[in-house]
Amino acid sequence: MGEQLVKLAEDKQSMQNFVRHLFKDVRALEYMLRNDWFETDTIRIGAEQEMCLVDLDTYKPANIGPEVLAKLSKYPWADAELARFNLETNLTPREFKGTCLSQMEAENREHQRIIREQARKMGAGVVLTGILPTLRKFDLDMSNLTPRPRYFALMEAINRQLIGNAYELRLSGIDELLVKHDSPLLEACNTSFQVHLQVTPATFVQMYNIAQTLAAPVLAIAANSPIVFGKRLWHETRIALFQQALDVRTTHDHLRERSPRVSFGTGWLDKSLMEIYKEDIARFRVLLESDIEEDSMEQVLANKVPRLKALLVHNSTVYRWNRPCYGISDNGQPHLRIENRVLPAGPTVVDEMANAAFWLGAMVGMAEQYPDIREEISWEDVRDNFGKAAKFGVDTNFTWFKDKKINACDLITKELLPLARAGLKSKNIATADIDKYLGIIEERAKAHMNGARWQLRAFTKLKKEVNRDEAVSILTAYMLDQQNEGKPVHTWEMPKQTDLKEYRPANLTVEEFMETDLFTVHEDDLIEMVAQLMDWRKIRHMPVEDTKGHLIGLITARSMLRYFTNGQMVKGEHVVSANEIMIANPLTINPKATIIEAMRIMRENKVGCLPVVVANNELIGIITEMDFVRISGRLIERLGEQKEEEETKAKKAKKK
Repeated sequence: MGEQLVKLAEDKQSMQNFVRHLFKDVRALEYMLRNDWFETDTIRIGAEQEMCLVDLDTYKPANIGPEVLAKLSKYPWADAELARFNLETNLTPREFKGTCLSQMEAENREHQRIIREQARKMGAGVVLTGILPTLRKFDLDMSNLTPRPRYFALMEAINRQLIGNAYELRLSGIDELLVKHDSPLLEACNTSFQVHLQVTPATFVQMYNIAQTLAAPVLAIAANSPIVFGKRLWHETRIALFQQALDVRTTHDHLRERSPRVSFGTGWLDKSLMEIYKEDIARFRVLLESDIEEDSMEQVLANKVPRLKALLVHNSTVYRWNRPCYGISDNGQPHLRIENRVLPAGPTVVDEMANAAFWLGAMVGMAEQYPDIREEISWEDVRDNFGKAAKFGVDTNFTWFKDKKINACDLITKELLPLARAGLKSKNIATADIDKYLGIIEERAKAHMNGARWQLRAFTKLKKEVNRDEAVSILTAYMLDQQNEGKPVHTWEMPKQTDLKEYRPANLTVEEFMETDLFTVHEDDLIEMVAQLMDWRKIRHMPVEDTKGHLIGLITARSMLRYFTNGQMVKGEHVVSANEIMIANPLTINPKATIIEAMRIMRENKVGCLPVVVANNELIGIITEMDFVRISGRLIERLGEQKEEEETKAKKAKKK
């Protein structure tokens, strides 16, 4: 879960002292590797589970993580996460053999049961998903940062490294997202199921390169993060969003290269895991420090196992998708792990365990068959495969061994599943567990359906039936129900409007509800052009903006009708422009206002729309009377459906 006792450097001397300890840790680790200190006779697996808390009335994020955690104080496996609407649990490390996989699933289910039970008392539910569909940009305000010194220090440290003036998200999928944010708390969008595999020093290089190779196909079949702020983006948007959320770089007019702190890596590992630690120290400045009492070199020379606290703190601020980890086992011996950070949370616990079993089995199976994976595939193809898998998920076409072209489903069913099965068998994993978890992966591939593809299909269907906010609410409510039932995602049906028992839009903000795909004109545009645009796009309200996107007026269908019926057509050489009939300085509304406020303003002022503006009158959206007609119609339909349902129940009760 990361070292919690960290802080920003108070002064140059304290930072220099921390860096000295960092270099001592590097030398101590090298000493232990040279002298065979590491545990090699036992191989263990483990995992960390991240989750989202949602309000059971609105299915929006519930910012009660610290309060729920306070009620779970007797459970050492429960911990906070970066945002107040997230929690995290640690699963017990267990030997990689026998029924370890089903034991891990059972433990995770029990953790989920305990947390759900406590969250329910506070009106919240727990959703396992890579990115929560109902998450809104303003949920990532710094006021929602979990109040822990480590998190405040991390946010401040990253902000100090920022070269530009904001963090930017630039993503394109079915939709497009271009947005700025003022803090790296965007990272909190992401929730994952991080799986750990213990490896030996002698096999670390081989296993790490295999982990890099497998990242793409594993990600493709496990993808579960396609929707951000109501936009359909990459199948596993976590990959790009995490990098961009912590990306302190900006564009320049030169070609200097700077590496992001979130990275897939820059090449194959060659001789030792030390290459990773040394590269990360060389590339990335120290962000945080910690009070360190032990001298790691003195420890090893005294034949004691050091914690390597400075190295762990720095490693926790560099986010490789496959990350090396150092730890100390209960028997006092140091050990090495590879942490797979690729896998998203959800869609269900059993889906997560299927993903984990597939990765673990394929890691072992591939290691047994390929002593050096670099002889089979180039680093460039591995890196390219990873990017494509994040974008296209189960629809990806890969470049595989010996330059073979193959689609994700064929690669998984024909090549990787047999390898994974062989790998799990070699670890004496229970046959029932192998069949269960790899069977889910096989059925998922055959059905061409994972969490991401299900969400994209479901959301696209719902958007044609209801407004965007109701669509993501239905989606989240259905996901929560299916997770409670525990059915794997490839068996899920498409959600229906009735899967959301009650929709409560009253507390929605204008920002959540407004239309952002705007058609606008400039003040010197011809009236005839304005009229044509309004006719073509069936628009009743046309904002007039300047070249910088600032609102300067509004043309309504009524003002346009008045213009034409009064015979004010072009006469002689006089050409009529938009500014001659527009309403200057129209009524506007702030995006943070509620839709109830918007309705009141429109009703009291007898206007049919409100442009939505921010500082300096920058136009960012529009809200119209038709939006309210649609939402009112849906509420009336729901009331009718509820009445019919009650009458049907009453008739059945009478017959009995």
